[in-house]
Amino acid sequence: MYPLNYIEPVFRPPSEWKSLILQVANGCSYNKCTFCEMYTMEQKRFKPKKPDVIEAELRQIAEAGYPVQRIFLADGDAMTLSVRRLKEILLLIKQYFPHISRVSSYCLPRNLKNKSVDDLQELRELGLSLMYVGCESGDDEVLARVRKGESFDSSLDALHKIKAAGMKSSVMILNGLGGPTLSEQHAISSAKLMNAAQPDYLSTLVVEFPRGSEDFEEAFEIPWRKLEQLELFREMELLLDNLELDKTIFRSDHASNYLVLKGVLGKDKGKLLDTVRTAINKPGMIPLRQEWQRGL
Repeated sequence: MYPLNYIEPVFRPPSEWKSLILQVANGCSYNKCTFCEMYTMEQKRFKPKKPDVIEAELRQIAEAGYPVQRIFLADGDAMTLSVRRLKEILLLIKQYFPHISRVSSYCLPRNLKNKSVDDLQELRELGLSLMYVGCESGDDEVLARVRKGESFDSSLDALHKIKAAGMKSSVMILNGLGGPTLSEQHAISSAKLMNAAQPDYLSTLVVEFPRGSEDFEEAFEIPWRKLEQLELFREMELLLDNLELDKTIFRSDHASNYLVLKGVLGKDKGKLLDTVRTAINKPGMIPLRQEWQRGL
């Protein structure tokens, strides 16, 4: 990590491991999702960072001569900032790092409700080219029970805006989020959302609760438990079987996943399904991550 004065903890997508993590806002302005523990600590209360502080940090890294090829705008809710503020930040980035290849950010669908395609195109022209969108599920009941504050339609509207603006989208779906009761509708509705959106990237993570799931289970309001390995694989099989994607890079290789899957959908759909079905029907044939190997 670059030597900046971060308010810890700081989170980033796995693919941004070489990027300069630029903390343009602390925490998450929404912070009501019952499955998320990322920004619940007292020091992570949402607060935008002042532009002069951001400029000082960019200047510090530039003057120190650190190589910067990509920049990720942190924390989890940078896109809630106004278009004016985002443009100001992107102009500062261009000033100090004119040759970077990409600027990216997490993006909640609600962040784009009051941002037009023209607004996003302006940001794209200034270098913001990739949005990581945590849809988590395409199922309205699951989304309501985890208090995501989003729906199938709001997620799809945001993904359509991103595509129309010429940006790329990387979508996250949480394997096991609906528990056993809602597993089937979670998988099928998530596939329908992805089919309608045709994102550039799609990844799945296994829902986990390092600090315990009691509060989540209480808020869910119907019986919920973590899915067993076999149940997770069956949900993944159902998701893949219902996906009809043209050219989406698919990854299920986050440290939380037992079964590592990589491919391009749709050309690798058959191969990926074969792998999942082998893991289901022939235990031991496909190498799986052990519990101690899973970074949670």
